[in-house]
Amino acid sequence: MTETSETLSPLHDEHVALGANLTEFGGWLMPLRYSSDLAEHQAVRQAAGLFDLSHMGGISVTGPDAGAFLDHALVGNLSGLAVMRARYTMICAADGGVLDDLIVYHVAPGEYFVVANAANAATVLVALLERAAGFDAQVRDISASQALIAVQGPRAEEILRAVLVEDDEISGGTALDDLRYYACLGMRFGDETVLVGRTGYTGEDGFEVWVDVPHAVALWRAFLAAGEPYGLVPAGLSARDSLRLEAGMPLYGHELDTTTTPFEAGLGRVVRLDKTSDDGTPVEFVGREALAARKDSAPARVLVGLRGTGRRPARAGYPVVRPGADGAAGPQVGTVTSGAPSPTLGSPVAMAYVTPEVSAEGTELAVDVRGRAEPFVVVALPFYRRG
Repeated sequence: MTETSETLSPLHDEHVALGANLTEFGGWLMPLRYSSDLAEHQAVRQAAGLFDLSHMGGISVTGPDAGAFLDHALVGNLSGLAVMRARYTMICAADGGVLDDLIVYHVAPGEYFVVANAANAATVLVALLERAAGFDAQVRDISASQALIAVQGPRAEEILRAVLVEDDEISGGTALDDLRYYACLGMRFGDETVLVGRTGYTGEDGFEVWVDVPHAVALWRAFLAAGEPYGLVPAGLSARDSLRLEAGMPLYGHELDTTTTPFEAGLGRVVRLDKTSDDGTPVEFVGREALAARKDSAPARVLVGLRGTGRRPARAGYPVVRPGADGAAGPQVGTVTSGAPSPTLGSPVAMAYVTPEVSAEGTELAVDVRGRAEPFVVVALPFYRRG
């Protein structure tokens, strides 16, 4: 048995058997890669990749007031979310800073499933428990009983169909053929029921499957076996990061944190200042006052995409500068939050917070890469959008 202070995934022994390079992430010991970052990234873009995401936090919210409670606790309108649909949202502090970004599934009337980032799962749970006072809603951490496996890529649906079986009694009235992006349904894996969401973090079509821990290994092996003819490979956190960066998706701790509101991150659309209760009364959710003030004020910084015209990649924390004379770095106008070579575009890409006056598309900037001003240009996000 591995001696470690990190939490182990229910699939840990499978990763060791596959020769994975493991790393600490959010208090868990998870696969960084199995073969090469490039091979795993390209497999997801061209065929399919299999991810273990069991480090994500899972929180059940149930009860007659579950929807109203989530409207109070989160920035989005969750009571208006249809059953068997999912929504990207955020939980903010009273000052509007982001505590975490979340996906909420409405799995049955009065039953919601909240998915939090691994490093923030405890923070989100505590905040939800505190905010539940006065509501007839129960908040339970069910992370330890569930594993999360994702199949992502253009062949994902074929692989999913080879492993899971549709069942009208548990599907919520939805056929897989009709499953839309950010919707979910129940399916069968043998005699077990699993929750399947058409969601993901790669920019590709794909599915995230929640399964009870005792059946996680069997499901992982079934996906690997069924997916092999389609080109599926196991993929680690490194490929997941380069895929989400190409797709322009934020990562907590990089583009989002407690000093950032959803508006700075270009995600103000998730803040529903106009949500109301059943009687038409405005919902006073946590952070509403601060976020309303922020919405109407000029931003101090703007999240932008940067595409390099040189070869050296920018990395998180590198200064964004105005281009100076003779290749020198000029005044700093921002900071890179995420950056890497893009396997799909063939050039360096990055996301960065910059001052508003240099945020327009086409603006030529530079990134100070270890003392050398590397040329970048401001471009629209995402860098990659599937056809």
